[in-house]
Amino acid sequence: MIRGFAATSGRLHAVDNLVESFDGVIWIDLSSPTRDEEQMLETLLSIDIPTREDMEEIEISSRLYYEDGDTFMTATVPAKADTDDLQMAPVTFVLTGERLITIRYHQPRAFETFTQHAAKSNLGYTNGEIVLMGLLEAIVDRLADVLERAQREIAAISRVIFEQPGAKRSKSKDLQQLLQSIGRKGDLTSNVRESLFTLDRVSAFLAHMTIQRRSDKEVRARIKTLARDVHSLTEHSSSLSQKSTFLLDATLGVVNIEQNAIIKIFSVAAVVFLPPTLIASIYGMNFQHMPEFRWPFGYPFALGVMVLSAILPYLFFKRRGWL
Repeated sequence: MIRGFAATSGRLHAVDNLVESFDGVIWIDLSSPTRDEEQMLETLLSIDIPTREDMEEIEISSRLYYEDGDTFMTATVPAKADTDDLQMAPVTFVLTGERLITIRYHQPRAFETFTQHAAKSNLGYTNGEIVLMGLLEAIVDRLADVLERAQREIAAISRVIFEQPGAKRSKSKDLQQLLQSIGRKGDLTSNVRESLFTLDRVSAFLAHMTIQRRSDKEVRARIKTLARDVHSLTEHSSSLSQKSTFLLDATLGVVNIEQNAIIKIFSVAAVVFLPPTLIASIYGMNFQHMPEFRWPFGYPFALGVMVLSAILPYLFFKRRGWL
């Protein structure tokens, strides 16, 4: 699908027919384009549209480059950011003359929110550079929202793990769910950090490009602000990733402590019941001459000795603080 946007009084609006309104279009958005749509746009703009395979290349030289006076930049942008299962995919931004072309094969919400906002507010969208800045700022804002949500959820997990000593201990099933939640949060922050790394490279490339193109001071100032925002969010995502690792280690430590407590209970029980078992085994032997065999109080005496032999180890362990 191809969408074209023109500017009127600093606002963006979609055009009905891209070919007929081509001269006034400053942003062309390709969403999962077909080969025919790519060829049509290549004919109109006289450029080579990167394929999906080209966009997935990870070398910097394949993601940030100039070609025949046009600027190509590719960044990894998440979709489905309301969930922990982010859909990470590349988005290519092409500046050709005064136009911006975006190529993508997924649906980041930042594109829709930017389009709606740009249609309502007069923010001076007059060329592709300004549209690119607004779009990148919307993407960074979206990533900041994802990190804020992750921070709240990680803080909630931390409160559960480090609950008060008098609180009810978590069950093994709850601990398993905690481990899964921590793993999802770690994966989430890792994906966001990956996206921020690519945006950091794009912002640095943009700063160099604006010097060559002699862009407006306002555009250069917005690029600097964007770079600072990306840098601060990268540090924040790294901090959240480290906290996720810490919580993972802490949860595994709690699991080990509970397992050791269970093993200790079984060990103490085995020691407590070992002397009664020994006494019962002795009196269960079929010897003819056994002193207590014909004694009227032999049975209660044997029971009493077994109970006493079980109580004494328990009291000893209790006194030593092993229970």
